[in-house]
Amino acid sequence: MPINRNALVRYRVIDQCLRNRQRTWTLEDLIDACSDALYEYEGIDKGVSKRTIQADIEVMRSGKLGYEAPIVVSDRKFYTYSNKDFTITNIPLDAQDLAVLMEASALLKQFKGLSNSADLNVMISKLEDKIYIQRTQSALVIDFERNDDLTGLHWIETLRTYVVEKKCVMVTYKSFRAKEAATYPFSPYLLKEYRNRWFVLGTAQIRGTPLFMLALDRIEDLAAPLDETIPFIDNSEVDVTTYFKDVIGVTRSLKNVPTKVVFTINAENAPYLITKPMHSSQQIVESEGPDVMFSINVILNYELERELLGHGDSIEVLRPRILRKRIGEIATRAAKKYA
Repeated sequence: MPINRNALVRYRVIDQCLRNRQRTWTLEDLIDACSDALYEYEGIDKGVSKRTIQADIEVMRSGKLGYEAPIVVSDRKFYTYSNKDFTITNIPLDAQDLAVLMEASALLKQFKGLSNSADLNVMISKLEDKIYIQRTQSALVIDFERNDDLTGLHWIETLRTYVVEKKCVMVTYKSFRAKEAATYPFSPYLLKEYRNRWFVLGTAQIRGTPLFMLALDRIEDLAAPLDETIPFIDNSEVDVTTYFKDVIGVTRSLKNVPTKVVFTINAENAPYLITKPMHSSQQIVESEGPDVMFSINVILNYELERELLGHGDSIEVLRPRILRKRIGEIATRAAKKYA
């Protein structure tokens, strides 16, 4: 039985409500909860109908999706689970579901040897871990990094569609430094993730720079332009597939050029950097003596500074002089706070 994402959101919200026994839930309460969730996660401001939630409850009660949820009504108006430990998130996959997952995993494995397949390998590991848990009913084997409190993730699918279809979007955006949000046409080219935070690269027509990066968690609204004559501005400036090749993080401009950054790390901490390079251009310059000297060719930006400072007193930046001075000033100000 094919189901869309909005229905899945409603099922999960209803499940969360009925598991919460600290309060009672009427049909109107469930309608409000589902409407709020769809607005928050999908940007849908149209309320959910009574008939829709009633149909959702019947689907959850049935075996169509394998839930067979024990939803009961008390006093003719309060919905709850007769089994207080029940949740649809613990429903095991049936044999057919497992067979489909195993087939998908086998198919994806064929691409693991390709270049730039690191993300695919992670996805395959997640899938195989899910299969293993379901088949053996054992505990979690792999715990991937995630942040369930991130905001703005519901914009990803909308922006992806605009990128693929090459359509302009009206974005309402408020940066951390802005006092008020601004609304303007935006032509998106690329979605970019960095450390569990998502960004979109594109052209903002009201700004002077040809390319601009927006953080999804600072977007307040996205909508199709009311004026259909507002064009999508094609990207003729850069190859987005290599735009971040020389960058740690997401901050750069067209004028930026890579700089050779040289630094040393004490022998105790060097193995961590050897096994997890700071950047793909990282090389060992010298390994004799108490410290190991590294070099990377990157654009100087805020994220690079944070990466270097994250190594504390185990690191010393040697070149370029402007970066060495910048790191030294930050470290000095930090030290004064603990003096």
